[in-house]
Amino acid sequence: MAKKDTFRIVTRASDGTLRIRDFPNCEPILESHTQIGVDDSSTDLALRGLPVFRGLIGPMPEGKNIVRYESPEVFEVMTKEWIATRGKKRRRRTAAPTTDVASDTASEIALDSELASI
Repeated sequence: MAKKDTFRIVTRASDGTLRIRDFPNCEPILESHTQIGVDDSSTDLALRGLPVFRGLIGPMPEGKNIVRYESPEVFEVMTKEWIATRGKKRRRRTAAPTTDVASDTASEIALDSELASI
């Protein structure tokens, strides 16, 4: 399990561009955001125990050693873009099993006639 040693905050600048700031630890983030808890349910075990901040979505992994936090606006826009680029999953249709209705009917008639003669 790789140690997460870069904390990244992604927000939207006033001109609409993405603003990315990297920090060597979470101390500078604690100065500007209020910690409201810790992550205790991430599937990436390296993220468990990391702080959760008011007004930011995260923590989430980005590469092997980066912890990412996003503003809600950035999270929403990037999620919509990600969904749009994924494309639709195509499902192959399997061929329906073919049965010969005439032979099935003939077999049933023969079976019925045998049963009737008993």
